[in-house]
Amino acid sequence: MKEFELKYGCNPNQKPAKIYMHDGSELPIEILNGRPGFINFLDAFNSWQLVKELKEATGMCAVTSFKHVSPTSAAVGKVLPLELKKACFVEDIEGLDENPLACAYARARGADRLCSFGDWVALSDTCDALTAKLIAREVSDGVIAPGYTDEALVILKTKRNGSYNVVAIDPDFVPAEQETKQVFGITFQQGRNNFKIGEHLLENIVTANKCFPEDAKIDLIISLITLKYTQSNSVCFAYDGQAIGVGAGQQSRVHCTRLAGGKADTWFLRQHPKTLALPFRDDLGRPGRDNAIDGYINGNEEDVCAEGIWQNYFTTRPEPLTEAEKREVLDSRTGVAVGSDAFVPFPDSIKRAKASGVSYIAEPGGSIRDDLVIAECDKNNMVMAFTGMRLFHH
Repeated sequence: MKEFELKYGCNPNQKPAKIYMHDGSELPIEILNGRPGFINFLDAFNSWQLVKELKEATGMCAVTSFKHVSPTSAAVGKVLPLELKKACFVEDIEGLDENPLACAYARARGADRLCSFGDWVALSDTCDALTAKLIAREVSDGVIAPGYTDEALVILKTKRNGSYNVVAIDPDFVPAEQETKQVFGITFQQGRNNFKIGEHLLENIVTANKCFPEDAKIDLIISLITLKYTQSNSVCFAYDGQAIGVGAGQQSRVHCTRLAGGKADTWFLRQHPKTLALPFRDDLGRPGRDNAIDGYINGNEEDVCAEGIWQNYFTTRPEPLTEAEKREVLDSRTGVAVGSDAFVPFPDSIKRAKASGVSYIAEPGGSIRDDLVIAECDKNNMVMAFTGMRLFHH
């Protein structure tokens, strides 16, 4: 297949639309089911690069959940603790602990369930039946992987009344060194960002505390590779083998940090005993539960515990999660890692990161206020490495 015609581009009025190889060669993909669209393919190709690089950097299988050309999370195949299984709605899955790819999917899809609604999934390894079963019960647009078992393909082809998008990609495909795109009829060209992210980026430790545990190094690598494929400006919080908060596309560094930190806080509070014990109505689906949980934790559009409202979600009126209870959990957190795609220009981002349990930081460095940022880290006994490499993505 040398080209594939799309229904339309980013929006229905943008026609005609297609994908093709500029040099006239075969596309490195096979569409096994469905008819992916323009944005689907943007998500697919960016997400595939992320999981491929993450596996190369860590040696573990990797999964990411993408939405509108940015990851909601990325994770490697580590076993989930019981509380996290419950928070990710996978405590009922037999054999999960023995399946690293399924564990990586459960983590990635469960990190930010609101943002992952209708996502695109990328798997670093061949999709097996158990992973397919997990994907099949979530609201999702499609999946890309280097291959699928026969049983997995049968499962996925039943999703969305048979229209679920399933794409196989050649894992050995290497794109051209130069890439181009057009904006307003003007062609841009640049070298591909082939920079390899690994532990070598964490060697220039600029803080007084220089202790980087191995788990923290893995989390920072996850954070940095996630940032490489996140719309900039961006900040990524990571913990226990997965991204737990991604702040994408903000103009201010501290706004990135607040957004990512707020998502990380929600991730921790989803595992609070009160949250895990919420008495949901049997007829409330998974997306409805996600919305109720977010409202319960963050008190957004409505008070889900209020009289006349709680009946829409719960069988009995739950006790609210108080601000004091939230702070008790969050203030006790340590060991969280955070990466930034460009230098941190002010100490405010460090202060916000500290409020979400951050102990380890990786950022390029190079700000005229580096000394103030380092001093704020030292004040909080944090470890910070200057990577020397910016990771903007647009």
